[in-house]
Amino acid sequence: MGGCFCIPRERSLSWGPGKEGPSKDPTISSECISSSESRGKCFLPQNMIPDLTLSFCVKSRSQRCVNGALQEAARRRLWALENDDQGACALFKDLSARLVNIQSQRAQFLITFKTMEEIWKFSTYLDLGYVSTCLEHLLFDHKYWLNCRLVEDTEIQVSVDDKRLETMYLNLLIQEGHFVCRATCSVAQPAEKEGECLGLCKNELISVKILEGESEWEGVSLVTGQRGLVPVSALEPLPVPFHQWFLKNYPGSCGLSRKRDWTGSYQIGRGRCKASRDYEQEEKDELSFHQGESIEIIGFVIPGLQWFIGKSVSSGAVGFVPTRNIDPDSYSPMSKNSTFFSDEERCSLWALGSDRKAECASFLHTLAQTDITSVYRLSGFESIQNLPNDLSATQPEGFKEARPGPAREEHQAVGSRWSSSSEDSSLEEELLSAASDSYHLPEPDDLDNPELFMDLHTGQDEEEAETFAPILAFLDHEGYTDHFKSLYDFSFSFLTSSFYCFSEEDELMAYLETSRKWAKRSHMTWAHARLCFLLGRLSVRKVKLSQARVYFEEAIHVLQGAFEDLPLVAALYINLAAIYLRQRLRHKGPALLEKAGTLLACLPDHESSAKNELDVVAYLLRQGIVVGSSPLEARACFLAVRLLLSLGRHEEVLPFAERLQLLSGHPPASDATTTILSFLYDKKYLPYLAVASVQHRGTQSAHGMPLPVWHVCLVLQNTTKLLGIPSSSWGEVSALACPTLRQALAACEEQTDWSTQRALCLILSKMYLHYRSPDGAIYYLSQALVLGQLLGEQEAFESSLCLAWAYLLASQAKKALEILEPLLCSLKETESVTQRGVVHNLLGLALQDEGQVSRAARNYLQALSRAQETGDVHNQAVTMANLGHLTLKSQQSAKDYLLQAIRLYSELQASKDTDMELVQVLLWLAQVLVSGRQLIQGRLCYEMALLFGLKHRHLKSQLQVTKSLCHFYCSVSPNPEACITYHEHWLALAQQLRDREMEGSLLESLGQLYRNLNTARSLRRSLTCIKESLRIFIDLGERDKTAEAWLGAGRLHYLLQEDELLSLSTQAAIQAALKSEKPSLALKLYEEAGDVFFNGTRHRHRAVEYYRAGAVPLARRMKALRTELRLFNKLTELQISLEGYEKALEFATLAARLSMVTGDQKQKLVAFHRLATVYYSLHMYEMAEDCYLKALSLCPPWLQSPKEALYYAKVYYRLGRLTFYQLKDAHDATEYFLLALAAAVLLDDEELQDAIRSRLDNICQSPLWHSSPSGCSSERARWLSSGGLAL
Repeated sequence: MGGCFCIPRERSLSWGPGKEGPSKDPTISSECISSSESRGKCFLPQNMIPDLTLSFCVKSRSQRCVNGALQEAARRRLWALENDDQGACALFKDLSARLVNIQSQRAQFLITFKTMEEIWKFSTYLDLGYVSTCLEHLLFDHKYWLNCRLVEDTEIQVSVDDKRLETMYLNLLIQEGHFVCRATCSVAQPAEKEGECLGLCKNELISVKILEGESEWEGVSLVTGQRGLVPVSALEPLPVPFHQWFLKNYPGSCGLSRKRDWTGSYQIGRGRCKASRDYEQEEKDELSFHQGESIEIIGFVIPGLQWFIGKSVSSGAVGFVPTRNIDPDSYSPMSKNSTFFSDEERCSLWALGSDRKAECASFLHTLAQTDITSVYRLSGFESIQNLPNDLSATQPEGFKEARPGPAREEHQAVGSRWSSSSEDSSLEEELLSAASDSYHLPEPDDLDNPELFMDLHTGQDEEEAETFAPILAFLDHEGYTDHFKSLYDFSFSFLTSSFYCFSEEDELMAYLETSRKWAKRSHMTWAHARLCFLLGRLSVRKVKLSQARVYFEEAIHVLQGAFEDLPLVAALYINLAAIYLRQRLRHKGPALLEKAGTLLACLPDHESSAKNELDVVAYLLRQGIVVGSSPLEARACFLAVRLLLSLGRHEEVLPFAERLQLLSGHPPASDATTTILSFLYDKKYLPYLAVASVQHRGTQSAHGMPLPVWHVCLVLQNTTKLLGIPSSSWGEVSALACPTLRQALAACEEQTDWSTQRALCLILSKMYLHYRSPDGAIYYLSQALVLGQLLGEQEAFESSLCLAWAYLLASQAKKALEILEPLLCSLKETESVTQRGVVHNLLGLALQDEGQVSRAARNYLQALSRAQETGDVHNQAVTMANLGHLTLKSQQSAKDYLLQAIRLYSELQASKDTDMELVQVLLWLAQVLVSGRQLIQGRLCYEMALLFGLKHRHLKSQLQVTKSLCHFYCSVSPNPEACITYHEHWLALAQQLRDREMEGSLLESLGQLYRNLNTARSLRRSLTCIKESLRIFIDLGERDKTAEAWLGAGRLHYLLQEDELLSLSTQAAIQAALKSEKPSLALKLYEEAGDVFFNGTRHRHRAVEYYRAGAVPLARRMKALRTELRLFNKLTELQISLEGYEKALEFATLAARLSMVTGDQKQKLVAFHRLATVYYSLHMYEMAEDCYLKALSLCPPWLQSPKEALYYAKVYYRLGRLTFYQLKDAHDATEYFLLALAAAVLLDDEELQDAIRSRLDNICQSPLWHSSPSGCSSERARWLSSGGLAL
């Protein structure tokens, strides 16, 4: 993973999060040039690659392997996102990529890019590790973020195809048609094309414009500025997208790449070094030395710069030293990625949000506030508040930006630079502001102790030298003192601190010019130089750059290489270099540009003195790009960031800050840069990146600076934005903020900031309660209680109540009582009536949970009395509602209390909180009314509660009421149409809550409800619901529910007579069940698939293939005897209805055998009765008679219910008919009819008795009665009871 890459092959920065690979050649940039064998192929026509595959895996840091559970959870989340990818699209939009497709099975995203800037930004975020952190936000729910150890142990590793990404980058460069290349070899200008072609030196940078189909392109040299045609074969594009962007947006001259002349360490150095060869100064500001001489480095040595400032140990002389003339192994290298040369430089970035510290701390305390000390709590009310409001509402504007406040003492110097941010940020604005020569300066802010007090009205006659003596004496001090600081700073503070009593700047210029002449006459070198510098600055201020250049050149000439006042020397060189660059004076002083860059980059804590200093910084950065020096590039990026921030040009800072973060690599340098990035991402409304930058800093920095308070506010604001959870207030805290809140809490513990620490504990406890995790809330509230006791009595009381409330929500009433009872005792001597009422109310809730109803009622009445004493109607209403909830079993009392509570609520001014409490009270009242069979009034309460939930778009209350209404219309007062209506609303709520599992179950229930209506339209609607639930179950990976949904679709296709789709659905259901590797599920699905045909009227024979070929073998394998018996009973009945009596006999016999094995008397009876029916159908009457008698023998000896008597009557009646008509035995038939008559008498069924008597009369009058012998039915019964029937 990475943000910088080469074209088209190799790179040295890895694509891992925040890791930098070592460079094989330290003289080359960390992003290497493409290999020589591929240079000629860079610009060959290539097919555009439409998309890039982004793969990820979730790994455990401790186990160093894939976390299977989280990986599967991430895949399930992707399955859901495949059908609703708005969240994923928003994420990749923040990451400057375009989402094409999601492949959940492979844990992959397909993304694409349309511009070079998009691919540059995305690759940067990839390299910084922000992509993986953002994916955590997308893929994991609150359970993950609330698990501290799991978050710390988990990382998402992201990978892309490097070659594909590089090719896409090259294609986009060619598509744009204008980019920067490096010459791979020297190219001479052809004689025949002199003036038309451009001569090139190796490694020279060329800005090219593509000419389609040509072997030569238009080019402009960034070294000479000359234009001409250049051969494509001699060019290769710069491999780093940031370099392309910078050189296009900050054009200017740059030198040629210089080869390094030593083989030592390629790091920033300090300390002392030894000369490797003699050097004789060519300019007066250079240092002469001999080989082996020891030189003290003033500031630092930066690889890539030609010079550094050194001091000869032997002579004490100071001057510029060429880096090629020293031994690089002789100085002390700084640690890798040393971007900041001092703590002050690092703190200059940390101070960016320090002016928001007070407001952010106030915001945290506001967020932590609770009304528990004055407002009673409603029993069970917290459950209504535990879900967000309507997700379709507009997003909140969020946290307002803080107004500038006073800077902290330790950052006073930074504050002075920051105060200049209100100045104009562009050259055009500067020209407009300085267009007038009559500039009126402001009055001085402080005249009590001026550093230099000049009255310009004392006379300016050149002959009166004593008039200028004070200023000359002050400015001629050799070396630097703190009094000169105002002369060199960015804000021109010397205008108000050193001079006054002039109304126009020209007057001051004239005074300083006269002073300069006197200093020159008097040979006062330092006064002369400083006056030239001041005049030059004022000339720049008036945009008279040529005049300023003359003054600066004169000052440098006057100093003759003196370095005693190093800030003055740096300011002179840098200001003059900036003018050279602005006026494009390429022929003048290339050495001066190098030396100015050295003074700017190598000296720590440099104080900027000019806006156009940015031109010198840009020159330094171009040099770093040319020579491939990562340390120089990083240093230049830092200087650009600091200067742009001081100018207030925040929109230009981000690319430099991101590049600096890439090159810094590790804390504490990267921590400071992260502060800038999070601030800028927030201003640019990139919530995913704002949160990722802060959280990624936390995972990377174990020993860095503590987390600033404003970072916490920034995360709280942006987590709400990226999750799209609106709120009218900041009362709801996203679980994504949990890691940041914990880090801030740890930082407060180190700083012993008890007040903020307690506020953070309260916020964390609110978060855990919001997500129904009271144990976590109890942990942090316990800490808040300890801190509250340290802070004061009121804080301790409030924390105690919060902790007791958390214990109640955690169903730990005993622990709540342990807090509340001593608390009540401590309040007896106080005068706070409301506080005693609050404690009594919470005690009532705790005692109610403990089942101590009487004590709970007494405490509620005490709380009611206190509320009435203070006239608090809301607290009275809450107490009445709690009393109603306490007495729910006593319907009349509960009804009276709840009605009184509703009346009190109606007196209150309508608000969201009171209306949500009223919803809970109405639900309790509806429960009482419905249990008393007052259904109309109960329904009215339910519907009123739903109206309040709809009014405030409160999803949780709507969900709770809708569930109750669905139950009411399904079970209490059945109404299919109303039941479907409220199920539809329930489904809409589930969709708004993004609860896919609930949505799938509700679609399944709706499908069943529509199916029960059994109309063509309702069946179609049912099928739609089942298909939608099927899609959701597939997304969630719920294989069991997926299989059942497929079968549900099959049932509907059967009812709709869509036989082809029926076969497909049933087969898909069985295949899904078999893939789940759950034999019980497969057995169930086979049987239910057969039931579709068995219970229908068409193609009933098809049930056999599912029962006999599918379900029966599985039942035997699983040894599920009862299931096998049930299947054979169904097969028997099916074959009987289809008149397949031979098959029916086979199945009935097997069923009878299995019934004997199970030992269940009822199952035996059913099996033998069905077997008798089959024998009867096959005209095997004696066997049928035997089986009927066997079934009767399995009945209990004493009749126990009318159903058993009816069964006896019917079976004996059938036996009588069978014996008389088929077996021709009149005597046995008579006995059977008599037994049937006895059962009919017991049933008191006159009609059945008459029918049996009629049969008996017919038998007695028939010829068989006299011709047949006496029956043997009693003997057969004894034979059967002794086991005579063999199967």
